Amino acid sequence: MKDQVNQLYKKHSLIYKVLLLIFTTFLIVYLFPKSGRFKYNFEKGKLWQSENLYAPFNFAIQKPKSEIDKEIKRITKNANQYFNLDSQIKKEVQKEFDKQFIVVFKDSISSKEKIKLKKTGNYILSDLYKYGILSEKLELPKLTNAVLLENRVKKDKTLYSNLFNLSDVKPVIKEALEKNKLEKYSQKFTALFFDIIKPNIEYNNEITDKVLNEALNTISYARGSIEKEALIISRGEIVEGDKFLILKSLESEYKSKDWNNSSYYLIVFAYTLLVALALLMLLLFLRKYRIEVFTNNTKVTFIFFNIVLMVLLTVLVVNYNSQYIYIVPLAILPLVLKAFFDARLGLFTHVITVLLLGSIVPNSYEYMFLQIIAGIVTILTVSELYKRANLFISVGQITLIYIITYFAFFVIHETTVETLKWETFGLFILSGFATLFVQPLIYAYEKMFGLVSDVSLLELSDTNSKLLKRLSNEAPGTFHHSLNVANLAEAASNEIGANAMLARVGALYHDIGKMKNPTFFTENQSTGINPHNDLQPKQSSKIIIDHVINGIEIAKKNRLPDRVIDFIRTHHGTSMVYYFYKKEQEENEDVNINDFTYNGPKPFSKETAILMMCDSVEAASKSLKEPTSIKIDAFVENIISKQMEQGQFLNADITFKEIQSIKKVLKRKLANIYHLRIEYPE
Repeated sequence: MKDQVNQLYKKHSLIYKVLLLIFTTFLIVYLFPKSGRFKYNFEKGKLWQSENLYAPFNFAIQKPKSEIDKEIKRITKNANQYFNLDSQIKKEVQKEFDKQFIVVFKDSISSKEKIKLKKTGNYILSDLYKYGILSEKLELPKLTNAVLLENRVKKDKTLYSNLFNLSDVKPVIKEALEKNKLEKYSQKFTALFFDIIKPNIEYNNEITDKVLNEALNTISYARGSIEKEALIISRGEIVEGDKFLILKSLESEYKSKDWNNSSYYLIVFAYTLLVALALLMLLLFLRKYRIEVFTNNTKVTFIFFNIVLMVLLTVLVVNYNSQYIYIVPLAILPLVLKAFFDARLGLFTHVITVLLLGSIVPNSYEYMFLQIIAGIVTILTVSELYKRANLFISVGQITLIYIITYFAFFVIHETTVETLKWETFGLFILSGFATLFVQPLIYAYEKMFGLVSDVSLLELSDTNSKLLKRLSNEAPGTFHHSLNVANLAEAASNEIGANAMLARVGALYHDIGKMKNPTFFTENQSTGINPHNDLQPKQSSKIIIDHVINGIEIAKKNRLPDRVIDFIRTHHGTSMVYYFYKKEQEENEDVNINDFTYNGPKPFSKETAILMMCDSVEAASKSLKEPTSIKIDAFVENIISKQMEQGQFLNADITFKEIQSIKKVLKRKLANIYHLRIEYPE
């Protein structure tokens, strides 16, 4: 059992990657549309580029959405509105009017006027209750048909404008009194009516909706049908009119058939295979060509996260409106990966992502061609991302390539520029502006995943930073040595195509551990007093070796990135403190070599290997007396050859040819430092 647990622990990194692969695959498949895809791409008004198309099965020709919407609008506009009528209320109001009229208008007025008033009141009631009074005011057009129901049976039909609201009662009373010249009784008459008037019509929402839905259900969503094996469209025909409707109907039929039957699960399975295969290829690429990335689970997770993010953005746009597909700034993906890793990994990941998206976007061939070309241009043009001008220039070039490539495809398909969609160029420009968001995105990624980009390295290279200021104050000799090493490392990195900014920053910080005991290192002994004279060789060796551990502690306390700390760990590899080892041998024959050997690890990248060479050469060059070109050449060859013999560069991804190039740079730089001149004959 214990052995099994140990085996699992040893393989935990691989297990994590398998789980990450499975999770990412299912997440991407979940985001993808699950219906089947019509294998032909077409657009209204364009030529049919594929072979002659025959109907694969019987299907109905669907009406366009605009036509169906018009029918729905017409039926809704002409639909009847139903109201419940209570005829009993009219009788009650009439009886109450007769009763109250006698009370309000007593014998103080003449019989003639009383009869006239009574007659006017009956007229008003008859007018108000001809169709009825609504219990609530509705926002309906005046010409809407109103059907009056009594006990759910149709009694009358009129226009909505003929129905009264309570707010209409006062104007009706006023008009009737003015007509009969009875204005002086207006106040009493109005008060009387407002005491007795009651609504007798109530809107019946249930029956209205039921009748409307029945009418809408009669709408036909199809106009004819196509028989199996009938010719739908021939190659070279323009996709328009009925041809376009038939093709849209066939495309919709494919989607609906797949969604509603068991083949849905087959589609999901097929998508899962494709996505898993693509992501597996990416992992295999990392394992074969980028082993340092493959072994780092955080970096692998970061790459997969960016792929999922691009898929998510694209799916959202496709679901909203596929015409805006080019607004997604897919060029951000290779930009980000190049900033944190390298160009080759960025391009490979970009291609994998584009291949995945090609299965869900319209005009997939055109889309994939544009995006892959744009990705290549991104990788080739963007350099030194920490320089803002470079990013703007590169984004402009990427946008231009998008526009040129799209224009070429359009002319090939349309054979004319008259129908060119200029708004698509606007989408490319918007995508370019969105690509500029890569700078804050890189900063966010650095904080989220603990990675380091060239932008952060530029900030760290500032010699006025707090830590480097402290180094210059506490160990000025070491600070000067670090500056010289940084210049050498930068030049060597540029020579072989390594990350010059990373090498420079690593060189600036590689000896910060010497701040703990600065006077124990030769470059800081300005007084001529050497404290090692009072120590045993073993003690001196420990102090020298411990500057690596002290440097790591100081770096972590000051939150330096791991990529920079790697330079502190490896700049001496597993080499020896040779001077004190020999001194110990003179005093003691039985010497433990481990007491005089650095703990390592050995350099494991081009940049850390370059630092080891530059550090050793620069430090040792101080011992040269009367340097000449011949002496310097032999000196550089001797130091680096010893490091190679000790196997210090075996774990670094650096070739013999590159080491030879680095030697040439170091020889040339040291010659410049010592101001060597050609000796002219007298």
